[in-house]
Amino acid sequence: MTGTPPLPDWSVEQWFNTDRPISLTDLRGKIVVIEAFQMLCPGCVTHGLPLARQVHEAFAPSDVAVIGLHTVFEHHEAMTPVSLAAFLHEYRIRFPVGVDMKGDSTMPVTMKRYGLRGTPSLLLIDRAGVLRAHYFGQVSALTLGAEIGALLAKPTPHKGPDRTADTGGCTDDGCEAP
Repeated sequence: MTGTPPLPDWSVEQWFNTDRPISLTDLRGKIVVIEAFQMLCPGCVTHGLPLARQVHEAFAPSDVAVIGLHTVFEHHEAMTPVSLAAFLHEYRIRFPVGVDMKGDSTMPVTMKRYGLRGTPSLLLIDRAGVLRAHYFGQVSALTLGAEIGALLAKPTPHKGPDRTADTGGCTDDGCEAP
């Protein structure tokens, strides 16, 4: 799935740590780190969420957006919104967290749509919305930092009208090769 067209949006039934719903389209132009987790998952608590929190604290929010995706596929009765709110408070998770929509089976909608194998899972999305990395389990902070740095070093995709059509590829700022 990496390197394919822009990742489809998530299906979220409730948001925490934000005053409005967030979509991937809203985040275009930023690097996006999605940390898919369950609050009762040991790997999420010891590795995934601390790494996501480090990324959230290390990079400017204008450049890198960190989004938590609480994607519950087990222990449904224990993982209520009230429990999640307390968990986020206790673990000092300040970045936005969406609750993945329940699916027809035990697999939540976004988890199935993104092909996640379990939790923790981390997705790294470039400024154009294209999936660049998909990890399951523990991720090296050094590796992730280097990947984010490389994506930040690439120029931001052109957001304005395409001025090359009527200028022969040249603007006041320079000329682009075909």
